[in-house]
Amino acid sequence: MKTYPRSIAIRYLVSRRSFGLVTVLSVISVAGVTIGVAALVVVLSVFNGFQNLVTGILVGFDPHVRIERQVRSDTSDYDGVRQSLLRNPEVRGIAAFSAGKALVVSRGLNRVITVRGIEPEHLRAVSGLTEKIVLGSADFEGTNRNGIILGMVLADRLGVVTGDTISLVSPAGAEAATLTLGVPIIRRFQVIGLYETNNKDYDSFYAFTTLANAQTLFNAAGRIDGLDIRLDASNEAVAFARTRASDPAFEGFRILTWYDLHRELYTVMQIERWAAYIILCLIIAVASFNLLGSLTMTVIEKTRDIGILKAMGATTGDIQQIFLWQGLTVGSVGTVLGNILGLGLVYAQNRFHLFPLDPTVYIIPAIPVRVDVVDIVVVSAAAMVLCALAARMPARRAGSLIPAEAIRWE
Repeated sequence: MKTYPRSIAIRYLVSRRSFGLVTVLSVISVAGVTIGVAALVVVLSVFNGFQNLVTGILVGFDPHVRIERQVRSDTSDYDGVRQSLLRNPEVRGIAAFSAGKALVVSRGLNRVITVRGIEPEHLRAVSGLTEKIVLGSADFEGTNRNGIILGMVLADRLGVVTGDTISLVSPAGAEAATLTLGVPIIRRFQVIGLYETNNKDYDSFYAFTTLANAQTLFNAAGRIDGLDIRLDASNEAVAFARTRASDPAFEGFRILTWYDLHRELYTVMQIERWAAYIILCLIIAVASFNLLGSLTMTVIEKTRDIGILKAMGATTGDIQQIFLWQGLTVGSVGTVLGNILGLGLVYAQNRFHLFPLDPTVYIIPAIPVRVDVVDIVVVSAAAMVLCALAARMPARRAGSLIPAEAIRWE
């Protein structure tokens, strides 16, 4: 492989004899690529940080996998599924659940919430609820058998604390009550604990009780909505669900991972991430236009040199390589400097909290950031591709010059 095209390209970029407009444009191009790459690294790291924070909150509270039918089924329908799951060493816990909407009434206040009933003996194994209790406990034994656990935000809006009693009105008996054929199902529960997950949807609209209490409330004795499953690690959930989907024992069941349970949230986050990536790539695109202009002016300025090189035996491909190397050099320098600047800002944010948040309002003291190696590779590749494309047109123009015509007018 010929090395002189690269040497000539570097000499054109760092010429010591002149510091003209072409050199200035090259410096601007490097600065533009640097800023664009740094901005992408920082912004994508912020997205990673927030996604990691959200995932930690959700996975720490929700089951890793949920298996359910479209309608409530008898517990016996899940026996085969449960036995199959128990044979898997990665399964840490399994618990049946029943859930539904109910109207909570307390001291003249009411609110529609989701009531989830779960087997109390398996609660700790499949849910992070017990770790999020801030007042009271998650012990449903003894006098707490008719207990319920509320989120802090919900309890605050209802004006209740541990030990207070609330009423839940089930929609299961609403139709009969409307037709005056019966009375609505109303059950009284004692608040035995308050939890806080830092997720306002849960803290404001979810209450937890035993499976038996939920079945009574929703008039679903002996029936459940599905099984909650906890694995050794949350990142095993997708592979676990894919394997179970091909198992005949799970035919007719829907298998949802923790990601599927919050797919809408993650979809929005991905759209925002890609939008930011595309918008910030425009910074690099503008820098590549500067590069195109500087290389075009270099071709015009070095027309005589190109003619002499061709007269000495340089091929069209050699001439094109000179300007392609210029574009790749600008892209490489800008990419390296941008990565150093971006990673430096991410490190400073992690270490010194350059952009703090109000701890009385937010659950974190500063904007979270997390570097992903894949992001660095993708950003660097995008910068190099854009710079290579910008250099292609001037390179082709330089390669098409005829030696006699190039030298004649010099």
